[in-house]
Amino acid sequence: MSKPPFTRLSKEKQEQWRSFWKSLSPETDHRTMRLVGLLHHTSHILRQISETSLAEAGLSLAQYRILMLLMFAEQFEDAPTMNPSELSERQGISRNTVSSLIANLEKEGLIERELDHEDKRRFLLKITQRGRDLVHTHARQHFHTLDECFHTLTHEEKENISHLLERVNESPVWQRRAFGNGE
Repeated sequence: MSKPPFTRLSKEKQEQWRSFWKSLSPETDHRTMRLVGLLHHTSHILRQISETSLAEAGLSLAQYRILMLLMFAEQFEDAPTMNPSELSERQGISRNTVSSLIANLEKEGLIERELDHEDKRRFLLKITQRGRDLVHTHARQHFHTLDECFHTLTHEEKENISHLLERVNESPVWQRRAFGNGE
């Protein structure tokens, strides 16, 4: 696995980047920019690892997340079906993307669609037994692969990172810029 781009640079080159950032935005803390770079790189690598891990099941990460959400809702939310708009909202992806994912999952027999009995203009989705079996078969191996990515961290370090990222995600500025009007 490659190192994050910023840490591959020599000390001199890192300092040049800091100066460059400072010239563009003198008030911005260079540690913020380094953190953003590291988080972006980490996210990218985790996505690649997940895609590779799930490829054995013939699934993309996005398809797997849809199946997991349907299965979770069925087991823990007393919701055996969901509509595509709910999936789109919960996954943070466009309705067009969800439509494409649904079509492929349905073609593979992993989900089924049925008419919404309350509103005949809409349809609902549910995971099939084949879909459940696929999730069960690959979840352990996939989760183990992800767990291995963090084996160098102690339990306490994992908790600390989780806590810090939760604080950032719950920040009013973060929420407003990500989901609001971005003032």
